[in-house]
Amino acid sequence: MINRWITLLILVGICSGCVTKNVSSNNVPILETYGESVPNTEILDVSVIVLQPGISDVETSDSVFPEIRRAEATYIALQLSNELDDQGVWGATRVVPDASHASDLTISGKILVSNGETLAIEITAKDSRGRVWLKDEYSDTTNDLVYQHKERLKRDPFQKIYRDIANDLISKFKRLESGERQAIRNVTKLIFARSFAPEAYRDYLSEDGDGFLTAEKLPARNDPMIKRISAIQVRHDVFVDTLQGHYENFSQQMEAPYDQWRRLSHDETVELRKLEQKAKTQLIVGSVSLLAGLAAATSDDRDTRLAGAVGIAAGGNQIKEGLLTRAEAQIHSSKLQELGRSLEADITPQV
Repeated sequence: MINRWITLLILVGICSGCVTKNVSSNNVPILETYGESVPNTEILDVSVIVLQPGISDVETSDSVFPEIRRAEATYIALQLSNELDDQGVWGATRVVPDASHASDLTISGKILVSNGETLAIEITAKDSRGRVWLKDEYSDTTNDLVYQHKERLKRDPFQKIYRDIANDLISKFKRLESGERQAIRNVTKLIFARSFAPEAYRDYLSEDGDGFLTAEKLPARNDPMIKRISAIQVRHDVFVDTLQGHYENFSQQMEAPYDQWRRLSHDETVELRKLEQKAKTQLIVGSVSLLAGLAAATSDDRDTRLAGAVGIAAGGNQIKEGLLTRAEAQIHSSKLQELGRSLEADITPQV
C-alpha cells in the first residue's frame, strides 16, 4: 500500500501541474440620472480633491512610481469629475487641489492599487454639513480587450469605477428631502462667509458633538457684507474654473504615454503573475516528486526502486524548470521597472 502511494506521488511529480486562468470583467453600468429637473435652490456644487497618491510606503515597494502616482492622482480626479458632470444633476463640478474650497459636496480619495491591470481607490464623499454620503473602496480589474478597443469605445479602461461612484452619489442625492438639499447649500454659503468675516457670522452656524454643522440663521438679503462676500465668491469660483483648464491640459498631455504604460504594464503584470504561479507549482511538484523518489529508492521492491529513480529524475527536472521559469519572471519584473521609469521621465516635467 505504501509503495502505491509513493508511486502515485512520483506520477504527480511527472505531471506539469495545474494551470490557472484569471478572467476579468469590465462591464460598465449605465450612468444614472435624476430623471427630472432639480430646482435651482437644490442644485449642489461638487468639488473633487486631487487624490492622495498613496506613496507613503514607496521606499518598500518596487511597483509604485511616485511621479506616476502623483499624475494619476490628478488624472483620476478629473475622470471622476467628468463622469459626475455627465449626469446632468449637479451644479459646478470642479477638481480642486485641497479641501480649502467650500463646496456643497466634497469628494476625497486615495489610490490603493494602480498597475494597468487593477485600479483600486478609496473614496469619501461629505456634504458641507459634515455628513458622510459614502466611504468605500472601489476597484476593477480590466483585460487586454479593453485596451485593444479603447479607441473604439472612447472611454477609460476603468470607467466602471467612476460610474459606480457617480451612481452611488446620485442614489444618495435622490434620498435627500428638498429641505436637506437647501440646508446643505445654506451651510456652504455661511462657511465661505465665515472664512472672510468670522466675527460677523460666528453665530450663524452651530456644531454638534459629532461635528455636524447646522445653519441657525441666514443673513438678510440686503446685508451689505454678504453682498461683498458674494462678489468675492464669484471671483473665487472664476479662479477655480480657470484651474479646470489647466487640469484638462495636463490630463490630455499625459493621456497618450499614460495609456501606453497602462496597456504594457497590464500585459507584463499578467505575464509576471502567470510565470510566478507556474514557477511555484513546478518547484513544489518537483520537490514532492524528488522526496517521493528518494523514499522509493530505499524500497526492497525492484519496481518501486525503478519508479523511485524515475521520480528523482522527474523531480530534478521540475525543480530545474521552476528555477528557469522564476528567472523568466524576473525579466518581466525588470520590464515593469523599465516601463515605470520611462513614463516617469515623460511626465515628471508636467507634474
